[in-house]
Amino acid sequence: MTDSISMFLAGEIKNVLIPVLRREGELEEIRLRIGKPLLVKRHAGEAFVTKEGILTTNRKEAYMVEERTLKENLQRLCKDSLFAYEDELKQGYISIPGGHRVGLTGQIVQNEDGSVRTMKYINGMNIRISHEIKGVADKVLPYLYENGRVKNTLLISPPGAGKTTMLRDIVRQVSDGNAYGKGICVGVVDERSEIAGCYRGIAQNDVGIRTDVLDACPKVYGMMMLLRSMAPSMIAIDELGGVEDVQALRKASACGAGLLATIHGEDVEDLRKKPYLREVLDMGLFSRYLVLKKFASGPGVKAVYGRNFEICYESSE
Repeated sequence: MTDSISMFLAGEIKNVLIPVLRREGELEEIRLRIGKPLLVKRHAGEAFVTKEGILTTNRKEAYMVEERTLKENLQRLCKDSLFAYEDELKQGYISIPGGHRVGLTGQIVQNEDGSVRTMKYINGMNIRISHEIKGVADKVLPYLYENGRVKNTLLISPPGAGKTTMLRDIVRQVSDGNAYGKGICVGVVDERSEIAGCYRGIAQNDVGIRTDVLDACPKVYGMMMLLRSMAPSMIAIDELGGVEDVQALRKASACGAGLLATIHGEDVEDLRKKPYLREVLDMGLFSRYLVLKKFASGPGVKAVYGRNFEICYESSE
């Protein structure tokens, strides 16, 4: 992890962050904001970083990010050519090797129709560190299969409870095959480049030997593209959104593809508050509902429910 991120850091900030990057497995985010203290997010919570690369809770001891510092790192990130990364800038992030993603904020430049053309005057950078944890789905796999076939599954999770990590490992194990079923072709629509973590089209995370990835593609279009071109047995998407996403899922299911998706929420009842999702629950599009939670000990599985919301598994925590 240290090398894949440090190679995109420049100047003083690189020396400041190298000791922090060596804390393997702890880091989730590194935030640089012009005129603000350097801040990192860990599993244990937030911390400031001193000029010597030491974590502290004292804001007065923190290294302050200057405009020149951010510009130096932006130039390194874009290899001295912002124009070459215009397509990524309008999405608000740039992917780097290792499956990591750098989110950006600044002034938006719009097209005449109001759509985003690009971003300039960058004022903030969020280095989101990819955590690939193989085997995290081992506990739930027995509940997701029936007679050797994986069931349509919806992962419900609040922010920070590991939904993308869980989704990625389920995709990998479904694709490779496991003790509960043989490997099948999985199509991943990776709209935010978080599941496979592609860099220049190549997945940086292990998503399985039978998995095809459409990177940085809107889910609505991507699901139909995969159905027409790659004949997946299952389609996986992250962060199910509005009505259009739901309609695309219904079409994919009607074409015979299995479904694997995630959505933000605390539990099944939380989804019933959203009309378009209540319809999904009522129509029985999914046969398994996997609810994640951020426990005191870390992210984990709270419960697994069946088609009729009967409990298949419930955590004792």
